[in-house]
Amino acid sequence: MENGLESTGDSRLDQAVTQWLLYDKNPKTAAAVREMVKNGAVSELQKCFGARMEFGTAGLRAAMGPGVSCMNDLTIIQTTQGFCAYLEECFPDLKQKGVVIGFDARAHSPSGGSSKRFACLAASVLISRGVPVYLFGDITPTPYVPFTVSHLGLCAGVMVTASHNPKQDNGYKVYWANGAQIIPPHDKGIAVAIEQNLEPWPESWDTDGALRNALLNNPYQDIHREYCQTIQQHCFHRELNKHTEVKIVHTSVHGVGHIFVQAAFKAFDLQPPYAVEEQKDPDPEFPTVKYPNPEEGEGVLTLSFALADKEGASVVLANDPDADRLAVAEKQKSGQWRVFSGNELGALLGWWIFQCWKQQKGEGKGSIKDVYMLSSTVSSKILRAIAVKEGFHFEETLTGFKWMGNRAKELMDQGKNVLFAFEEAIVLDKDGVSAAAIAGEFISYLTSKNITLSQQLKSIYEEYGYHITKNSYFICHNQETIKELFEHLRNYDGKNSYPKDCGGFTITAVRDLTTGYDSNQPDNKAVLPSSKSSQMITFTFANGGVATMRTSGTEPKIKYYTELCAAPGNSDLNLLKSELDNLVDSIVEHFYQPEKNGLIPRPE
Repeated sequence: MENGLESTGDSRLDQAVTQWLLYDKNPKTAAAVREMVKNGAVSELQKCFGARMEFGTAGLRAAMGPGVSCMNDLTIIQTTQGFCAYLEECFPDLKQKGVVIGFDARAHSPSGGSSKRFACLAASVLISRGVPVYLFGDITPTPYVPFTVSHLGLCAGVMVTASHNPKQDNGYKVYWANGAQIIPPHDKGIAVAIEQNLEPWPESWDTDGALRNALLNNPYQDIHREYCQTIQQHCFHRELNKHTEVKIVHTSVHGVGHIFVQAAFKAFDLQPPYAVEEQKDPDPEFPTVKYPNPEEGEGVLTLSFALADKEGASVVLANDPDADRLAVAEKQKSGQWRVFSGNELGALLGWWIFQCWKQQKGEGKGSIKDVYMLSSTVSSKILRAIAVKEGFHFEETLTGFKWMGNRAKELMDQGKNVLFAFEEAIVLDKDGVSAAAIAGEFISYLTSKNITLSQQLKSIYEEYGYHITKNSYFICHNQETIKELFEHLRNYDGKNSYPKDCGGFTITAVRDLTTGYDSNQPDNKAVLPSSKSSQMITFTFANGGVATMRTSGTEPKIKYYTELCAAPGNSDLNLLKSELDNLVDSIVEHFYQPEKNGLIPRPE
């Protein structure tokens, strides 16, 4: 091998390592690669150089470290060069409009990588091509990037964050000119352009020069002010907020959320929430939690519950580290804490935002036929039940907030009013900052009426019908087994025939978004886009049950999302729960066949 290093005995690997050492100017990652070669650590080298990180609709996400399979200075430069080349093809006015870049507080000292460093390198690549860059001068929440794209009319945005992943990871999220995350075919176009631009351009490494360049702007102050101004359109009870007695605890789980949620509460004239002291400042080590993800429930919220008990607060709000998600928990009469699921939050916030719209409509703000709510195919159908009764539109999109964001933009461009979008994970419009303020106002309104969130949720279910859900997954590391499992369902009663029942539960409709089949449509063709690259089948049952089985894009999981939608008035909750439990048991037994397929159940 060149560079006076020993050969690894694998010519492809030798070539990859040689090219890397030629291009990489980061002393820490270059030294780590040399050390591995010197020690003959071939399996480690294969991990680092076996396969380049795949650029998908969610951008990139991987561990920080050396090599093409990790997030590091060189892979960020290569990715941004490809992204820049693709933007040049798509936008003749790229050099007039420009790109925004934000970053969180993640850092990895062994490889010298950090979100801030990666953001500066991305800026330097774009500036070297004459593209104006709006680089935030400090950490920001993820929602500030799409907000800036829309607000300043830019071509694109990049957010360097790994959201709620483990601490060694980082990521590179890309937003298009419409302010939504990219959808196909842009992901493929960018991936191809990256491969064509692997050699660093002459000025790509020159961050010092870029930071002094006239093309660099810091939008931090302006955007923070504009954002706090803009979210006030969701504030409907300012007088009530000023005088509310309600006490709320907030945690940002060692992420970026603290100062922004405090500012959002102030914009709504709400008392600032009590901050969990040990978790309020950004810390890339996430010292107090195993996983920095509020969706992991109580373990992440232990310190919040203790503070709430001390201060006499009844509600906890939690953001994930990049503040694009919100979790909510409420203390029950028994003294136990209840963490609401994403679907329950969707019901509560969807109902609330519709009530606020109705109040506005009294002031002549638009007609109900132009009102839309969106949720993804795996989310609760509660918004549909509310829509049917109240007379507004409800639409389903594919799983993933990028699809909702893009569809919402299309509807808004047609003059429609999209009030709310949510997905089964714990989210509101992928913006945990404005969501926290809206939730704060909602809680203060309910408190003034002496109603808890749990009571309000019960009355929503009583009015629109109980929607109870049960979601989980099996782990399967064998792609072939996964494929066979889904093919078996497509040829259940002979070739090309889906199951007609499941352990005594009659199936009334089947939608397969892998093949594009939908038995509910007159031509049997699904309305939503289908994709052969992932597995996803939805069964509708005669008893009001709906079950979706799908593979995960990022993990070796076969997930299921089940829901029983009861008619209003059918409120025997225990009966409904046991009916759903029986349905799930049948799906597991007949469709998953875990013993036969060697599937590992979700760890408790």
